[in-house]
Amino acid sequence: MTTYAVTGATGHLGHLVVAELLSRGVPAADVVAVVRTPDKAADLAARGVQVREGDYDRPETLPAALAGVQRLLLVSGSEPGRRVPQHAAVIEAAQAAGVGRIVYTGILNADETTNPLAGEHQATEQALRASGLPVSVLRNGWYTENYTERLEEFLQRGEIVGATGTGKVSAAPRADYAGAAATALLTDDGDVVVHELGGEAFTFAELAATISDVTGTPVAYRDLPVEEYTAELEQAGLDAGTAGFVAGIDASIAAGDLETSSDDLARLLGRPVTPLADVVRAARG
Repeated sequence: MTTYAVTGATGHLGHLVVAELLSRGVPAADVVAVVRTPDKAADLAARGVQVREGDYDRPETLPAALAGVQRLLLVSGSEPGRRVPQHAAVIEAAQAAGVGRIVYTGILNADETTNPLAGEHQATEQALRASGLPVSVLRNGWYTENYTERLEEFLQRGEIVGATGTGKVSAAPRADYAGAAATALLTDDGDVVVHELGGEAFTFAELAATISDVTGTPVAYRDLPVEEYTAELEQAGLDAGTAGFVAGIDASIAAGDLETSSDDLARLLGRPVTPLADVVRAARG
């Protein structure tokens, strides 16, 4: 039997992938949840999943975590600035453990994006290719939850503020990306497979209009030049570096870096990507 491992399995995405594998009939005993704090994965252990300690920042924990694993989902680390050494440690441990394939959650349009988060993902892709292991790269677009988790804020303010211009975001909910990751773990073949993943693209003005339609509360989008948006973020309490980083992401959206015409996500899911309005409706309750 094939043994599948998922890193970051107590995080939002990793936990969903483990659940997706189980729902597709993978025996729980053949699923390994690699987690920093095993006690936080008690619900997975109760379902029969193998819970193993594996900490990106403690490479000595990784060999035992990946022992006997044939296919591994490497969920990218959550701490910008630390991801390259963290991912390198997992890749090295996977090589030593004889893992047969790594599936990695990267960033959309990694080859050409100006997104300030992209550098670490690009470096990880290079390390994966250099490892000699078969690799599937899931170049994930933004989570729709990046916006719906701020729904109450948008409704209270009556506006969304940004510097995205008419740029579009090909977002999708985490559950859709989790379904795609499960499919890649179960079916991908070949030396290097790259999937550009995203849903139907929308502008921030369209996001505001959808929120207005679904909730019945008017929300508008107020677009600012990058410099003005940066200044407004600083006035809201962000330090200059963080404000510039957030505004830089918006600038990359304006440039089209988070938009894709690829149907890879729908194809891996075997169904249409969940529409924006449905995600907003679910968030609204």
